[in-house]
Amino acid sequence: MTSDSASDAASDAASVPAREERATYGDVLADRRFRLLLATRTLTIAADALRIMTLSVLVFATTGSPLLSALTFGIGFLPQLVGSFLLGSLADRARPRRLVIAGHGLQCLTAAVMGVAHLPVAAILVLLAAVAGLTPVFSGVTNRLVAETLTGDAYVLGRSLSNICASAAQLLGLAAGGAAVAFLGPRTTLLWSAGAYLIAAVAIRVRLPDLPAPDLPAPAPAQVTTERAEPELAPRQGRRRGMGSVLRHSWYGSTKLLADRRVRALLLAQWLPPMFVTGAESLIVPFVSDNRMPDGSTGLLLACLPVGMLAGDLAVGRFVRPATRERLVPALVVVLGLPLAGFALNPPWVVCAVLLLVTGTGFAYALGLQRPFLDAVPEARRGQAFGLLSAGLMSVQGVGPAVFGTVAEFTDVGMAMALAGLATVCVAGGMAGQRAGGGGR
Repeated sequence: MTSDSASDAASDAASVPAREERATYGDVLADRRFRLLLATRTLTIAADALRIMTLSVLVFATTGSPLLSALTFGIGFLPQLVGSFLLGSLADRARPRRLVIAGHGLQCLTAAVMGVAHLPVAAILVLLAAVAGLTPVFSGVTNRLVAETLTGDAYVLGRSLSNICASAAQLLGLAAGGAAVAFLGPRTTLLWSAGAYLIAAVAIRVRLPDLPAPDLPAPAPAQVTTERAEPELAPRQGRRRGMGSVLRHSWYGSTKLLADRRVRALLLAQWLPPMFVTGAESLIVPFVSDNRMPDGSTGLLLACLPVGMLAGDLAVGRFVRPATRERLVPALVVVLGLPLAGFALNPPWVVCAVLLLVTGTGFAYALGLQRPFLDAVPEARRGQAFGLLSAGLMSVQGVGPAVFGTVAEFTDVGMAMALAGLATVCVAGGMAGQRAGGGGR
């Protein structure tokens, strides 16, 4: 199902000459608005990583509970999917600059409160979950602005740069977090995190134009009588009245997106492989312990996936033609999953590092789905669709470790990692099979 939609979009791309025009990273970075969005997003991702790691350390130091520390690290994942379904339509219904500033400001306030006030652990977890529920709204409107700013292959390269900078920001945030907590203490580090969010909010306020909220489409004459009850078809005045019924609009929009076979397929294509690979990644620590690998190898192995991701995104984004990227999606998903099968043999840590580096490069498959996804989503729901995509990606990062952690309890850690890789390859097989079956249409 997933690959049918992706391959159809790739075939369409090959038939339209304009879509074959290649952009460069220089073209993308020449756009002032994109540079602003990229810089502020990178800064806030680094601040997120810094805050999450610091809070995990703080909670563990306060309680001595590994469970509560892990829960602090992952509490921001699952609430995002709930927030996307209940509040996601705000990304298409409010002024973008105000919404982005509100997002950065809320994160700043949250980090500052946790840095200054000695909150109970339960209050910290509730606060993190509540903010996570709003995250799809803020990420959705930012991604919608990128889609409106960049077109064609420039949009795909813009997403590639976003992925590269996000990976680098996470590595920097985690590395800086360890040093900052050691030298400054967790509470001061949280205040530094709050300062980064504040800088991003001020930059958006000063540099981003106050763009109007997008208008919902007016109903077509044939739809007025048959679909009057559907909130999506309300005229502009109805949109203004509907701000008080955000829940209804958000639920309707999310279910409408998931009911579209092509959109649903492209969402699953971007959710399932990361879910399996994240499940394998979560087992690296016990794998190192079980195989008595050298001290320090855990950190090196954990860094291999994001390093491989950086290399893959850069290579595929820079040197592969647009339509070719879309045709390579199944092959790159195989690259993402197949190396993990080697962990069943419990290889030495150097071999494990190579396997994880190669696995990371396979994440570049997502670049071949960016334009098909953008084309498949109705323009009036772009912000909500991007929020739903982001929320799903965050949620699977919680589901994958739970599933394959359970598998490891009943088999072997290396075998569980290998099964996660084989599950990824099965997704690629389904994509390739449906592509071949739909190639004649």
